[in-house]
Amino acid sequence: MGTDGAAATMRIRVAAAGDVHADDSRRYDLEAAFTNLRGRADLVLLAGDLTTHGRPEEAQVVAAASQLAELPVYAVLGNHDWHSDRAAEVNAVMEEAGVTMLSRSWATCAVGGAQVGIVGTKGFIGGFPGSHLPDFGEPLLREVYAETGREAAAIESGLRATEGCDFRIVLLHYAPTLMTLEGERPEIATFLGCDRLPHPIAEHCPDLVLHGHAHAGRFDGTIGNVPVFNVALPMKREFWVFELSADRTPEYALVG
Repeated sequence: MGTDGAAATMRIRVAAAGDVHADDSRRYDLEAAFTNLRGRADLVLLAGDLTTHGRPEEAQVVAAASQLAELPVYAVLGNHDWHSDRAAEVNAVMEEAGVTMLSRSWATCAVGGAQVGIVGTKGFIGGFPGSHLPDFGEPLLREVYAETGREAAAIESGLRATEGCDFRIVLLHYAPTLMTLEGERPEIATFLGCDRLPHPIAEHCPDLVLHGHAHAGRFDGTIGNVPVFNVALPMKREFWVFELSADRTPEYALVG
């Protein structure tokens, strides 16, 4: 994070949405939502489930709409985007439209005088206290555990790589905290996220964490002092827009 005097006056506006589940029926709403962001945000973050069934033609709907914002757009994949086993094609469609796709990776973006680091990955399952999936038993289950470990390691690596940025944001699909799962059925918590994901977040303290996936969950939560927001809550033609400043207390509003 930046600590000099100039950083004290820096402000950025981050538009975010998750679980847009694009298909042809959503074309008009998505076009309106992205168009409405012009002049009202500095960058756009999409927290996975870009498509309904992970088909490239569905990705084309959200990819084309994303260009209407005329802003830098960053995205991660979600579980829906993997459903048809065509995630590489979905990625390619989005990237051809100018979207920066993040998968266990990070990127930086200049906004005015501020450097913004975006650490993005899908995250994965594994559960929370009372519902943990252990590193034990059949090889397939142990591979699930290992996959979540690789996701957490990517967050750690990205946060280390972007530690000199004025603002740092972690973008996920799966939930990294039980707080934003309030309202979901407790018995499915294992499949909504994992409490191994927040370890690097708690250590490196980014300015903002955004995730999707938990449609019935709570909007806001924290990891230590780090604000976490579940942007999977129902979206029609709106985006959440978060304003970040040096005091690290995000202000937010629905824009649509």
